Amino acid sequence: MASSGGTLRYKLTDTSTLILEQGDLTKYKGDAIVNAANDRLLGGGGVDGAIHSAAGPKLLEACRALPVVQNPSVRCPTGDAKITEGFNLPAKWVIHTVGPIFSQYSKPDAASLLADAHKNSLALANEKQLKSVAFPAISCGVYGYPIPDAAKVALKACREAAGSVEEVAFILFSGDTYSIWKEAAEDMQLQSA
Repeated sequence: MASSGGTLRYKLTDTSTLILEQGDLTKYKGDAIVNAANDRLLGGGGVDGAIHSAAGPKLLEACRALPVVQNPSVRCPTGDAKITEGFNLPAKWVIHTVGPIFSQYSKPDAASLLADAHKNSLALANEKQLKSVAFPAISCGVYGYPIPDAAKVALKACREAAGSVEEVAFILFSGDTYSIWKEAAEDMQLQSA
């Protein structure tokens, strides 16, 4: 199911375009990228580690400066989102969100939390009047969320919460993940843009 990963455009809402692309999220030149973070917001592996590496050490400093909202060190509960500058990234902003660890929740609760991660990220983007935001496949790495289910939840949540964001992108690292997101967009009968 691997794909060569071209750029696909769909009409997400009357005012928003969905972009699917296989590539490196840290190279995105829009207003913001979304970091699939852990609840401490202090860096990690996968997308989180790549974003921290590309942004430079000031990103970690900015995350450390965010208040702890739950003991012992939770800065961003699952489903919530926080925003910092992007520092050395092409994107001006990083929206940090925490997706669910799939095995720790019932399927409906995991879906609700994953939807919240996308909706709360877009709420911050709308609050900051950002026009373009790029997401990774949140919770689909070590958090174990089944990719076909995650794609459906993510796209539906983004359609519901896009607001005034004109470009909602998913920059997906692997060809297989890109293909699954493409299939989910087609299953939603999104029109090519």
